[in-house]
Amino acid sequence: MSAAGSAAAGPVSARAVLRLAAPALPVLAAEPLYLLVDTAVVGRLGAVPLAGLAVAAVIFAQVTTQLTFLSYGTTARAARLQGAGRRSAAVAEGVQATWLAMAVGLVVLVVGQLVARPVAGVLGDGGAVADAAVSWLRIALFGAPLVLVTLAGNGWMRGVQDTARPMRYVLAGNGLSALACPFLVHGAGSWQGWGLEGSAVANVLAQTVVAGLFLAALWRERAAAPPDQPVRLRPELRLLRAQLGLGRDLVLRSLSFQACFLSATAVAARFGAPSVAAHQIVLQLWVFQALVLDAVAIAAQALVGAALGAGGADRARALARQVARYGLYLGVGFGILFAALSTTLPAAFTSDAAVLALVPVAWWFFAAMQPVAGVVFALDGVLLGAGDAAFLRNSTLLAAGLGFLPLIWVSLLAGWGLAGIWTGLTAFMLIRLAAVTLRTRSGRWAVTGVNVAHPA
Repeated sequence: MSAAGSAAAGPVSARAVLRLAAPALPVLAAEPLYLLVDTAVVGRLGAVPLAGLAVAAVIFAQVTTQLTFLSYGTTARAARLQGAGRRSAAVAEGVQATWLAMAVGLVVLVVGQLVARPVAGVLGDGGAVADAAVSWLRIALFGAPLVLVTLAGNGWMRGVQDTARPMRYVLAGNGLSALACPFLVHGAGSWQGWGLEGSAVANVLAQTVVAGLFLAALWRERAAAPPDQPVRLRPELRLLRAQLGLGRDLVLRSLSFQACFLSATAVAARFGAPSVAAHQIVLQLWVFQALVLDAVAIAAQALVGAALGAGGADRARALARQVARYGLYLGVGFGILFAALSTTLPAAFTSDAAVLALVPVAWWFFAAMQPVAGVVFALDGVLLGAGDAAFLRNSTLLAAGLGFLPLIWVSLLAGWGLAGIWTGLTAFMLIRLAAVTLRTRSGRWAVTGVNVAHPA
């Protein structure tokens, strides 16, 4: 066995996980935390602007969640190359992902402008909520290419086990935006601000700063690369095709997520502006805690990929057991925290009495699901790091088709409201928990080498 393989088989240090997870936590939390700030700022405008933000934010989320292969797929490929001692090749994966990000982002911008009105009309059930959503969305779409460049940048940097620079980049951009948002929305002095549209402008400002920093980092990597291992900046069709192959499975998986969350928002909107606004508050908290739990999973992606690239299947399996425990501990902690804050935290986002009266319907589902979410997201990270995208695609489609979607639409027909929507989310998470636990225990995902195919 090679030296790399022997080292990979040894015990896994908790410090190695925390070294990557600690800086990843602010990166993962920054965007949903900013959205929480955005929700609180816009919430002071009233129920209709907040409901409009809820609809528009779900539509815009397609940019990040539907195209996560630019991040997760790049991490999986770059981490294996880093583990094999080929850093320049790992960075080259980031270059190609960035080209894809810019090309796809321009398509999203153009198509998004064309479909913003009809899509917002369907999800917002027409009227004032749809109008508010369109006004926000048309501005926010100019940030789409920038968001995708940031996804690609996070992907390759995680792959080379550098989570510190992404933390600095994302905090710089989002911090600037969080400071600008209240001013742009509500104004100051005699200026009344831009209202809901001001929050979209603040979003684009943040995305411009962060994407620029990631592009500069690629340029510096090119300059620092050894002459015999150059980092080429031009597009390479071979690498682009390979990334798209992995991306296909991750896109299909993301489609199932989006079918669920778009359906949930659409159903909530049918029960009125207070329902969709209450759903928005709890959903944004869900997104926030989910990505915080993913901090450990990000470390797992990088370490599992590197271990498998170096031939260390035993080390990868040990990491899987560790991150499952860490995810459970964090999930239990979040559950206790949100249960304790059930009567105080919702008031930070809105003063509308009708909205606050509906929040508890979803809140207790949200709090009770935290331990389940902690394990699911952690093991998702393990399997993503191993490049086991086909299994994740199939299991997520199964959970959506059998759990979430049937209950969502039955809740509309039966008038169950938010209780039906969040019952569907609970079923979705429990099916995923069973699937990823069984897959991880099987060990079939722990395939070593740089370029591998996973068994079904």
